[in-house]
Amino acid sequence: MADNLKNGRFHQHLRETFAPMVVRYVDLMESSIAQSIHKGFEKERWENKGRPPSPTESDSTRKKVDPVALARNGCATSEDLFWKLDALQSFIRDLHWPDHDFAKHLEQRLKLMACDMIESCITRTDQAYQNWLKKGTGFVSTDYVLPSEMCAMVNVILDAKNQSFKLCAVDGVDVHQYHTKIDDLIERTSTSMTQGMVAKLMSVLESVISKLGRYDEGSFIGSILSFTMRQNASGSGRDLGKAYVNFTRNSMDQIRQKVNDELWILNLFEQWYAAQVHFLCTWLSERLDHNLHPYQCTCLSHIVKLIYSDFTAYGLSPEQTGVQAYAVVSQRVEAEYQRLIHAGKVKE
Repeated sequence: MADNLKNGRFHQHLRETFAPMVVRYVDLMESSIAQSIHKGFEKERWENKGRPPSPTESDSTRKKVDPVALARNGCATSEDLFWKLDALQSFIRDLHWPDHDFAKHLEQRLKLMACDMIESCITRTDQAYQNWLKKGTGFVSTDYVLPSEMCAMVNVILDAKNQSFKLCAVDGVDVHQYHTKIDDLIERTSTSMTQGMVAKLMSVLESVISKLGRYDEGSFIGSILSFTMRQNASGSGRDLGKAYVNFTRNSMDQIRQKVNDELWILNLFEQWYAAQVHFLCTWLSERLDHNLHPYQCTCLSHIVKLIYSDFTAYGLSPEQTGVQAYAVVSQRVEAEYQRLIHAGKVKE
């Protein structure tokens, strides 16, 4: 009787019978998942989605998950992908295949599949992100609103980072170096996304500052604009400054509400803040030999004061906001503002 039980003749017969079926099933699932990635990203709407509970999650774990965070894991295609990969690996693992070599082969096959599928997901997401960055490059104003779709794309990459270790490593060990490969790709993509978003947000400040440049001392158009300003026909610099500050606040709110990783958000805010300060410092340094126009000064005064307080309120530490360049910008704008007050050109 014992000869027909574990590792016996009957057991061996079952393994020989079902092994080809398991291989065929894995082949079919790999093809199906690859097709779902291709078709899914072709029609992806880039809305933040949550995934169904993982097959490996306990009931107690599911109850602890923040429902708001769950709804911001990624897009529909990525959520479907990660769930399918996890479900397939759980199914094969639960077979408890007795043949050690065949079990290891299946395990490596599934980990390699996960690595390839996640790589494809990251690549397609990054391509879509780069296309969204190019939208509206011809005209950028303080009315610009950062698209929620771009935030969803960031979440896909962040979620891929969270999922890749479980799907690509074996029992917490990166045996085949698949996780290392994916993690490197994720880091490069995440860094590129951060830089792209900062550049997009900075284009609004560049647009604002280009308007201020028209008021430069000694320029022909500056004298015309000064006349229209005295006639109250061109508005005040404070209005432009307020419009830019509102843009930064709306953008920060959008990012905080839509992106699901606090560390990524703080890193983005730190780079964005530093880019603004250094841009303003460079612009002012180019005008060391010229006095600022009242329009320029009132606009910059409003921006410089509030971006410091706003970015501090949104989580940046005093060490991150108190960069040397900010002190240079703040002192120059304050000195110009006091000069204009004494000259009676602006009201205190």
